Amino acid sequence: MNLKTKISRAKIFIVENILHTPERELSGLWRNLRKLVSVIRITAKHFLDDELQLRASALTYNTMLAIVPILAILIAVAGGFGFEKIIESQILESFPAQKDALSTAFQFVDNYLKFSQSGVVIGIGVVFLLWTVISLLSNIEMTMNKIWQAKERSLYHKINDYTSLFIILPILMILSSGTSVLITTFLKDAEETFGFITPLIYKLLELSPYFFTIIFFTVAYLLIPNTKVKFKYAFIAGIVCGIAFQLFQYLYLNGQIWVSKYNAIYGSFAFLPLLLLWMQLSWLIFLFGVLLSFSMQTADYGNEDNVKKISSQYYKFILLIISCVIVQRFEKGLPPLTLQNISSSYNIPIRIAKTIINKLIDSGIIIETLNEDERVPSYQPAFDISNMSVGMLLSRVDADGTGEKNFRINRDQKYKLQWETITKAYNTMYNAMDNILIKDVEIEQINK
Repeated sequence: MNLKTKISRAKIFIVENILHTPERELSGLWRNLRKLVSVIRITAKHFLDDELQLRASALTYNTMLAIVPILAILIAVAGGFGFEKIIESQILESFPAQKDALSTAFQFVDNYLKFSQSGVVIGIGVVFLLWTVISLLSNIEMTMNKIWQAKERSLYHKINDYTSLFIILPILMILSSGTSVLITTFLKDAEETFGFITPLIYKLLELSPYFFTIIFFTVAYLLIPNTKVKFKYAFIAGIVCGIAFQLFQYLYLNGQIWVSKYNAIYGSFAFLPLLLLWMQLSWLIFLFGVLLSFSMQTADYGNEDNVKKISSQYYKFILLIISCVIVQRFEKGLPPLTLQNISSSYNIPIRIAKTIINKLIDSGIIIETLNEDERVPSYQPAFDISNMSVGMLLSRVDADGTGEKNFRINRDQKYKLQWETITKAYNTMYNAMDNILIKDVEIEQINK
């Protein structure tokens, strides 16, 4: 048996025998292997389908526009406490690969703040500053929400959250700097007493950039998407991408000796193309972490390989399941479920569940109810469930106005008979199921 045949058989075994086997039917080792393979497949598939490189490019452009306004806000807030120099040093230490670019940006910030304090067109300047910052943060959130298939926050919540962020962030940076200084001072004073552990602590301090980057990435993955992200998955993604980011910074710093040709071409502006490259790859690492946390959290929600190939019959089968779950939980007085609850509890691939829920909302069958604690919507019936029949459900979904019907085929004259035939067939099917109420179609797990 040659190597190609062995690889082909291994692929068939993994895909057919592991991925398509329900998790509850697998033992611990195979269950873990199934999840690992699922995470790898989902991550690789969506890395290409979601065009992460294109999204990273868009965020790079937004960052270039917003970098001076963001630094201006951070330094202005820190300046109110008299700590603007600490913030500058903290930013330079956090991004050692971009000291030249940041030094130039700080000069622009100083000029900007002096210009603003003079009162000349200050109103326009402040509006532009806030708009560029909010636009960048909004685009970051929008990109993460698209990966998570979550809805956008309202404008009020965006302004409220982003304002809080820019007030809290300088304070955290000041506290971080103060803590580092305090620990270093303590070690110097206690070197004779605790000399045996001092080298170890110094080594740990050298690793502090990795620690803070991991914490930053974890918090971003946990809080920015407008959905509930499990901490363990955000933390794992934070570790992977935090370490990757720091290693990338190290390689970038040590690799600049190989790009000296840029100095000959661009002169004093040589840092600019390198800055763009650094931003592009940094955003790509960050977005990969978003995708990784999404893949880990959704790996158990069903195989998504055949989502686009789902048949019409199976689509309506899942449509009825989701409708029964929502209606019958409402009838029993149980709390409404979120998209992820429905997907995980009933083994429905999350993208199919999302498509069907959107269809049910557009058809007026269900409505969203926002749970502020969970930060994600849950779903309830839109009207009296005593009037919800299976026939009415299918009729509304098939007649949903979001589908395109204005083609050039002449259905009123030339193809009138064909149109009436298909319409009659559908109406016969709807009428036959008008006496079956959704609340009476029993489904398992409804009491959980």
